[in-house]
Amino acid sequence: MRLVVLPSFVLLCCALPAPAQELDVRLAPLRTSTARGDEVLVRVTLRNTGAAPRFLLSWQVPLGEITAPLFEVLRDGQPVRYLGMLAKRPAPGPDDYLRIEPGAALSATVELSALYEMHVTGSYQVRYRSAGPALLAGAPDGTGAMQPLPGSLVSNPVEIWVEGRLPRGTLAPSRLAAGAADPAFPKCSNAQQEQLGAALGAGRAMARDAQRYLDAGTGTGAGTGAGTGTGYGARYATWFGAPDAERVAAVRTRVGAIRDAFENRPVAIDCGCKEKYFAYVYPAQPYTVYVCKAFWSAPLTGTDSRGGTLLHELSHFDVVAGTDDHVYGKAGAAEMARSDPARAVRNADSYEYFGENAPPQR
Repeated sequence: MRLVVLPSFVLLCCALPAPAQELDVRLAPLRTSTARGDEVLVRVTLRNTGAAPRFLLSWQVPLGEITAPLFEVLRDGQPVRYLGMLAKRPAPGPDDYLRIEPGAALSATVELSALYEMHVTGSYQVRYRSAGPALLAGAPDGTGAMQPLPGSLVSNPVEIWVEGRLPRGTLAPSRLAAGAADPAFPKCSNAQQEQLGAALGAGRAMARDAQRYLDAGTGTGAGTGAGTGTGYGARYATWFGAPDAERVAAVRTRVGAIRDAFENRPVAIDCGCKEKYFAYVYPAQPYTVYVCKAFWSAPLTGTDSRGGTLLHELSHFDVVAGTDDHVYGKAGAAEMARSDPARAVRNADSYEYFGENAPPQR
């Protein structure tokens, strides 16, 4: 990826919802037709058309390493699977925001075929789309703290013909686990393997405890309110909102799949990452988890723990729970449960905090 600062010039752009209306986003393909084996390159440009600096959450804009599904990609009208990284991060701080001065533009070239399943021949429609409760921020206050603001950024769509190695109409092969196996620890020292063995045990215990709680709350255990979730208390409501039958069923299915991943799937944990993240995975490539610097300084159990991080990351796999990172941190996850429980039941940190249950809730 190449990042440059462009001089001020007029960009065509779609209308953007407030408070992002003073940020123009433009997407342009370097080639509208690619031959087999070619890279699929697009250029993304963001320009501040307002009179004040704008602050953008760096990992939600495609101007550095891509660690989230920032593009909407369709092939012949059907969604295309994201193959890139999903990283667990701490709640954003001042250093996580990019500053764009009035009239300035930031631009980067992104190669898409390494991030999305684009090896099947077809006509691809691509647009950049990002939204979230902390996508934007106001200017730092006197202490240097940022004030996160909700918002969304959407580019124009572009069409690219891709001549892939598979013929048009081919269905992508399913990547299902072959079966259970002992965990593998690539790039891990003996000392790290010991810590990871304990972390797997802690995460497994969290998943089992979460499933016991859900069973009890729906009448299959000691709770009441069979089938409706009405037997649940603060533990459920804090992370998934007011229970209803459909969302409770979704949570139960995902928690059961997470427990199954811990107990029956060939999990591998790679210690080669040197980034500041807790960990990351490639959702379409089960069951390898890449643990990073923040993981090793985390406690074994409790909030943002090593065991909870593994639970979080296993939930991301397409063949497990298919969660996303809609929001990071306890405050954001709790607010999402209150204001948007439909998204909370698809949020990885919500499952982590539900499993960690620190401090304990009933």
